[in-house]
Amino acid sequence: MMKRPPLSLYVHIPWCVQKCPYCDFNSHALKGGVPEEAYIGRLLDDLRADLEWVQDRPLQSIFIGGGTPSLLTPSAVERLLSGIESYLVLADDCEITLEANPGTFEKERFQGFVDAGVNRISIGIQSLHAEQLKRLGRIHDPDQARAAACHAKELGLTSYNLDLMHGLPEQSLAQAMADLDEIIALDPPHISWYQLTIEPNTSFASRPPTLPDDDTLWQIYQQGHNKLAAAGYQHYEVSAYAKPGHQSRHNRNYWQFGDYLGIGCGAHSKISLIEQEQILRCEKIKHPQGYLNLSKPLRYRTWYVDKAELNFEFFMNLLRLNEPMHKRLYADRTGLPLEHAERALAPAIDKGLLTSNEDFWSTTPLGRRFLNSILDEMV
Repeated sequence: MMKRPPLSLYVHIPWCVQKCPYCDFNSHALKGGVPEEAYIGRLLDDLRADLEWVQDRPLQSIFIGGGTPSLLTPSAVERLLSGIESYLVLADDCEITLEANPGTFEKERFQGFVDAGVNRISIGIQSLHAEQLKRLGRIHDPDQARAAACHAKELGLTSYNLDLMHGLPEQSLAQAMADLDEIIALDPPHISWYQLTIEPNTSFASRPPTLPDDDTLWQIYQQGHNKLAAAGYQHYEVSAYAKPGHQSRHNRNYWQFGDYLGIGCGAHSKISLIEQEQILRCEKIKHPQGYLNLSKPLRYRTWYVDKAELNFEFFMNLLRLNEPMHKRLYADRTGLPLEHAERALAPAIDKGLLTSNEDFWSTTPLGRRFLNSILDEMV
């Protein structure tokens, strides 16, 4: 029997100053100013249309992502959050995150975001090497990145995150470790440390840069992981490291197959319909021009997840977390008998990628290295 999971809200802001060559997110280079008034109004229309899916649940987290949400003014963020609170109940400890680019980071502006209700900021630093930032198409320089990280400490936030990439074009082991050492020295509560991958339909895909070889990538990961652990960061998700008490509540809800509403251009929702024993997914219209057109519906498509796909969807999320997977959660979030999962995971268990006991499935060290293989082994 399915149980109603926690609920989060994702808000998509689709504009950036310029499109990064590695980015495959739904983002668009800004031409002129951000149409704040029209877009915030449309976001609230979008939310109002989805209220039937809230099912009397308080919001555990709000994540304002993009794009570059820090292009918004504090007054626009205040209007957005006030509008959300007029429709939904927020948990007393609701985590409210705003993604930020160091190139748009001004202390007074970000204090305005905090005053509007933001209590967590995620700053996309990506590298502290000037040449790498140019290759990645970032609009900030290393000094702006350092200043943004230092200012974040002074804002009275509940938490904040610094994003850092590795495996960058022609990056050596020493260069990757120098970047990571400096990020660790800044002492953020949360670090997202992830490898650059070349995604389809990006500039890097059409003109691929020279990336480090597999041996160098593995050395970067091993040494970097050890540095983060020695500095007191817990590796709780594939690319996320946090000091105790600072794991991202919003991301954990995704990976635990919780529910979320998505509003904004191209945003996705995942909703458990308990009475129907179904999981509903919804995608909003993708392009800003269409999204802002009042004559067009906001929902691009809505569909039920086929029960045959639930095993894969559930474990594709749960396997991202670096912790045992409770078997009770499987029935609670999918409504399927436990036997379905046991049968699907048997090949991975036979190959030593997973272990199983009465209450939990756990990835082995080998399984952590080859998570995709566990999904490939599912029958």
